[in-house]
Amino acid sequence: MTLVAALAPEEWDEEQRKLLAYAHEKGGFYNVLGTLARHMEASRRLGQVGAHVLGPTSTLSPRERELLVLRTAWNCESEYEWGQHVLLGRRAGISDEEIARVRQGPDAPGWVMHEAALLRAADELNQCQRISDGTWAVLAGHYKTLQLMDIVFAVGQYTLIAMALNSFATPLDEGLQGF
Repeated sequence: MTLVAALAPEEWDEEQRKLLAYAHEKGGFYNVLGTLARHMEASRRLGQVGAHVLGPTSTLSPRERELLVLRTAWNCESEYEWGQHVLLGRRAGISDEEIARVRQGPDAPGWVMHEAALLRAADELNQCQRISDGTWAVLAGHYKTLQLMDIVFAVGQYTLIAMALNSFATPLDEGLQGF
């Protein structure tokens, strides 16, 4: 059962139309947009953080970000985020084998040390809401301060979105595969 359905085009007010019409017309309309648009003020503010995490102001590479988001989606049992970010992860250069390995976690064979630490950081943030000293030390040996901050911001943003989409029972977009 969908608890909070995505807005249909006939339900859009003027502000929602400005936000959603272009994506809808170009075929890039996602249920996440339509669902969050029900609360425009929150959607606008969440979008600002999301624009940083996904955009050019983030200090993480797309590959690093997508590894974090995929592990967060897995930890949060968010099929919606998993499905969307499998596609984004592939575009960021993550292979299907690596995507499958994300499910196994940071101790799966094949990860380079800093990527295993990224996955471990996502796990620790999910479980304890902080990165352990040991994981932080590994990350700090590879990443600068702003990148370390962006690791936390990426996991935090996608944890919040996963919680919302799971709670609102947002359905997968057409053509997406979940777990």
